[in-house]
Amino acid sequence: MAKSSSLNVRVVEGRALPAKDVSGSSDPYCIVKVDDEVVARTATIWRSLSPFWGEEYTVHLPLDFHQLAFYVLDEDTVGHDDVIGKVSLSRDAIAADPRGIDSWINLSRVDPDAEVQGEICLAVQMLEDALGRCLRCHVLQARDLAPRDISGTSDPFARVFWGSQSVETSTIKKTRFPRWDEVLELRAAPGAPSPLRVELWDWDMVGKNDFLGMVEFPPQVLQQKPPNGWFRLRPFPRAEEDSGGSLGALRLKVRLTEDRVLPSRYYRPLSELLATAVLGPAEEDAASPLAVLEELTSGDCRQDLATRLVKLFLGQGLAGPFLDYLTRREVARTTDPNTLFRSNSLASKSMEQFMKLVGMPYLHEVLQPVISRVFEEKKYMELDPCKMELGRTRRISFKGAPSEEHVREASLGLLTGYLGAIVDAIVGSAGRCPAVMRLAFKQLHQRVEERFPQTEHKDVKYLAISGFLFLRFFAPAILTPKLFDLRDQHADPQTSRSLLLLAKAVQSIGNLGQQLGQGKEVWMAPLHPFLLRSVSRVRDFLDRLVDVDEEEEAGGPARALIPRSATVREGYLLKRKEEPGGLAPRFAFKKRYFRLSADALSYAKSPEWQTRSSIPVSHIRAVERVDEGAFQLPHMMQVVTQDGAGALHTTYLQCKNVNELSQWLSALRKASAPNPDKLAACHPGAFRSARWTCCLRAERSAAGCSRTHAAVTLGDWRDPLDPDAETQMVYRQLLLGRDQLRGSRDVGTDLGCVPPLPGPRITVIL
Repeated sequence: MAKSSSLNVRVVEGRALPAKDVSGSSDPYCIVKVDDEVVARTATIWRSLSPFWGEEYTVHLPLDFHQLAFYVLDEDTVGHDDVIGKVSLSRDAIAADPRGIDSWINLSRVDPDAEVQGEICLAVQMLEDALGRCLRCHVLQARDLAPRDISGTSDPFARVFWGSQSVETSTIKKTRFPRWDEVLELRAAPGAPSPLRVELWDWDMVGKNDFLGMVEFPPQVLQQKPPNGWFRLRPFPRAEEDSGGSLGALRLKVRLTEDRVLPSRYYRPLSELLATAVLGPAEEDAASPLAVLEELTSGDCRQDLATRLVKLFLGQGLAGPFLDYLTRREVARTTDPNTLFRSNSLASKSMEQFMKLVGMPYLHEVLQPVISRVFEEKKYMELDPCKMELGRTRRISFKGAPSEEHVREASLGLLTGYLGAIVDAIVGSAGRCPAVMRLAFKQLHQRVEERFPQTEHKDVKYLAISGFLFLRFFAPAILTPKLFDLRDQHADPQTSRSLLLLAKAVQSIGNLGQQLGQGKEVWMAPLHPFLLRSVSRVRDFLDRLVDVDEEEEAGGPARALIPRSATVREGYLLKRKEEPGGLAPRFAFKKRYFRLSADALSYAKSPEWQTRSSIPVSHIRAVERVDEGAFQLPHMMQVVTQDGAGALHTTYLQCKNVNELSQWLSALRKASAPNPDKLAACHPGAFRSARWTCCLRAERSAAGCSRTHAAVTLGDWRDPLDPDAETQMVYRQLLLGRDQLRGSRDVGTDLGCVPPLPGPRITVIL
């Protein structure tokens, strides 16, 4: 039985943040941490106290994680970024509601004494002798402590308290992985039994010592089961300081999903029931399993359900019949063609998620060149006279600032230039659209034409397709390229406005020009001639898009959205030379272009370079972060491999930023997940000057001092399909809604339509 745990996190927006810059504003961004590991960083929203991020992450986790934290910071060009505040959510708080958290949460102050991390290893004995009771505390070592010094390390020592007595270990200098191996003895004082408290501190020559964390054990534990092993460090117990909203608030959506995935045979009845439903008639039947699932969900839950169902049917090779079934249901209950697919029905959500899952490479191929041009050229474009800034455009004469008319004409030329490139790329892409998408659109075209055959509804079959492809795929990607992996960062305000104008135009083209001039945005009128000329080209494109034979779809179940030989991730990284000799650490790194597939991590001097070196993915034993102090460089990671003789080799790589680091870590961990003999621990430092920079041990072959994090990965559209996991999620949704089903008068069935999994297993799944 496989166990899975994942967090669905959406950092929506902030409000009422304090101003940190002299301009009276801030440049906020958000760091997302799970326990001690940074998993994501949002884009910086420039000059805003109410930033909107709208960034969503799926984080796959080990089952024993403790805390999720969001830190809001103000980015500064010079000096360190300013910390604004944080939101901390314990695992228990997130798991309290199966539907998750969706609310505004006030930011709290960041207290250094509460920012603890790491673990300590102890062995405690309770002894009796002629002098009375004695507690013997063997303080062995600690790992992953918080860095308190400017060097990125600490000078830790332990202080043990029992009753009125206390005793300290020695101080280990410049390490976050101290090894004391000291036995401390304390005698019991008269009176009631006392708890044992072990505190860790960072020793400072000047000023007070810095707190690193503590563990505490009550007297009952000391008597019945004395501590022996690794224990997570905790902050001093104190009430959470509520800033009362003075630091602002974050709107967060967080949901924890934990499941035990059973062997495939247990899911076969439910899978067969769902498959039978999509292959059968689609008349309005409230008792069908898909109708039941739609009844149970709404909003984000329905979107998540749609994603799960699309993945499930893709894995079974039934994505086409599934979407066709939902389309037939949708058109059958629609009387007004103007409302077709306009709601957030299961059909609409499923088609939307289907396009994102199978069409992302296609989207990137079509839009990437133009989006990159818009970001790089940074041209000022504005048609709305209320928003025009006449001083922003370049002067072309010595007669003063340009007029409103001049700005409009210049902007119109720029917009039509970019739009022309976008339309050309789209209408010329029919042959590059994935076959499974083209077949889904062909079925949609046929069903809508059958339902609305009248001449006055001749455009409905086109609008049904363009409503998905243009309004829910191309236009949102143009508006927010970062959310579709087209850019690493959000656009600045000027570029964001340009993208908004382009997205509005593409949306109008997707509506086939039917609503031009009907809205409040009359200032868009100068673009109307271009948009109307583009409509006929789009109709021709849609005709070619659906002109596809059903035999072109690859038959049979799929296990991956991309082939094994395809590139999963690529880009420039800095690679440390194997034997840098006497070079300083900074100059021991060379820029190389890396490509990762399911089989190998290869690299060369440039993308076009013919001679490439390669690391087989099957040789990877660990992929971990590297402490900044190891090479005095940020955003470092290591790939630990094992050769045929059993020897371990480490390749050190540097990324551009924390997001790129998280994405490469995640991609490499997922690619190497099936490998045997994965390392449980590794060194987060480097072996330099005859010792490890992390734990200070002098043996190069010394066992790793920090736990590995192979289970921490980011979910994305490239993840392999897992029909069993998706079926488990569908079953879990049914279980969550069983009370609603039993009490509903509209649904003429109960869970009798769902085949039960083995009885003893149900309580485990819940």
